[in-house]
Amino acid sequence: MTFGLCHKQSLSLATKKLLKIYPTRYENMKALLDTNIIIHREASKVVNQDVGILYRWLERAKYIKCIHSLSIAEIEKYKDRQTVDTFHIKLDSYEQIEIPSPLQSAVKAVSDKIDVNQNDKNDTLLLNEVFVGRVDILITEDKKIHRKAAELGIEDKIFTIDSFLEKTFAEHPELVNYKVLNVHKLKFGRINLTDNFFDSLREDYVEFNKWFIKKFDEEAYITVNSNNGHLLSFLYLKVEGKEENYIDINPAFSPKKRLKIGTFKVINNGFRLGERFMKIIFDNALKNKVDEIYVTIFDKRNEQKRLIDLLEQWGFVLWGKKNEELVYVRNFSRKTDENNLKQCYPFISWNKNCFIVPIYPDYHTELLPDSILNTESPEEFIEDFPHRNCINKVYVSRAMMPHPQKGDILVFYRTGGYYKSVVSTIGVVQEIKYNFKDEEDFVLYCRKSSVFPENQLRDMWRYLPNKPFVIRFLYVYSFPHRINMKELIDLQVLNGVNDAPRGFKQITKEQFNSILKATKSYESFIVD
Repeated sequence: MTFGLCHKQSLSLATKKLLKIYPTRYENMKALLDTNIIIHREASKVVNQDVGILYRWLERAKYIKCIHSLSIAEIEKYKDRQTVDTFHIKLDSYEQIEIPSPLQSAVKAVSDKIDVNQNDKNDTLLLNEVFVGRVDILITEDKKIHRKAAELGIEDKIFTIDSFLEKTFAEHPELVNYKVLNVHKLKFGRINLTDNFFDSLREDYVEFNKWFIKKFDEEAYITVNSNNGHLLSFLYLKVEGKEENYIDINPAFSPKKRLKIGTFKVINNGFRLGERFMKIIFDNALKNKVDEIYVTIFDKRNEQKRLIDLLEQWGFVLWGKKNEELVYVRNFSRKTDENNLKQCYPFISWNKNCFIVPIYPDYHTELLPDSILNTESPEEFIEDFPHRNCINKVYVSRAMMPHPQKGDILVFYRTGGYYKSVVSTIGVVQEIKYNFKDEEDFVLYCRKSSVFPENQLRDMWRYLPNKPFVIRFLYVYSFPHRINMKELIDLQVLNGVNDAPRGFKQITKEQFNSILKATKSYESFIVD
């Protein structure tokens, strides 16, 4: 993401002023926690590490943690008496909502339409506390509560664990000292099998430890919390040939070359690591020229259900079962559909327009981490933020026409002059948005995928004379070899130093092809 090539200095000065204006804007807000989140927090055995991360960030951002009397009553009935006893000891750490607020007519109307049992109605009473303004936000993993919130127009106040953490990082960038190292590819034998990260996998698979040890000489992708050395994510991939035996999968697979997602787990921490790992999965599928990708997964835990949601967003569909596990499959044939870009990712169409897009050096590797330059140190990009990991990204601009359209190709050009500027990355346009209702609408739209903290986004909105527009795009490919301005001029992509892109510079298919050849790109992701 970048913002007008001539406003960098004024932005930073204005941002400093804004930081003085809004230093305590979000302090002492009240966060109502759903019952299941509290149960996981106070359980005698920790089975959801996501919740621990959530509580730490609630405290850092100075939220008041609230519990409803309905939740207290529900926890009293919990089978695990040790959890109940532990909860009673810690009850004073919550602000209690003892008397439920009167159910508002609008909330009752939604309840009458959606709720089917008493648990649903109790959830609606939690939602009602947000609707009347008694608490500021509600944090819940329950999909039906989020659906009811959308009906009531208060979806911006109802958060999952992940979306709350994303919001917190955007609003409080000064608090982010939670370092996540870049994704590492390590042999199993160098990964700590005793890490409690693997506890849920051990519960699901009796032979997990034995299987893991057998894989000691194979490799997996991981991220680690450098503050305590514990794992945050783990991904194991395996390429399978047409001769593979799938006798235990129903319906049966036909012979194809496949990429199997052998083990995939991500702790929910607001850094969009799941999406970062989806990019790794697709990169491996492309490199190995597979016909299909598949995964077997249980749907017993919230972490598993979130992964299923993520897989479905990227085109995986339910195929059948392998014993008690669900089998999800992603067709990886070379096709494009501009109305379903994520389902066809990473393939893009040759028959779309192509634009060179400028981006400042300060923002380039923040937004496009896989396109880090040889002259940059990875150590400078250790501290993680959501925008670095996501495939969905946003680019803010005030550039004059021409503008790209949905499905068009973006070639990102890192500015820097005759020798230091380079083209580094290919993206594809998902959406271009011009009309925002107001500043809040603009900030909420950009925040998840933005390089900039919230205060700087607000400054962009207020900068005169005209309002910015936003391009949401998918991060597709990093060029293996970089070519600079001099080479672009030699290739007749640019017509001299004065032709450096300042907005969206449209180029011909021949010029785009020249860039692909000169950058030694693997072109199989481009569909004729």
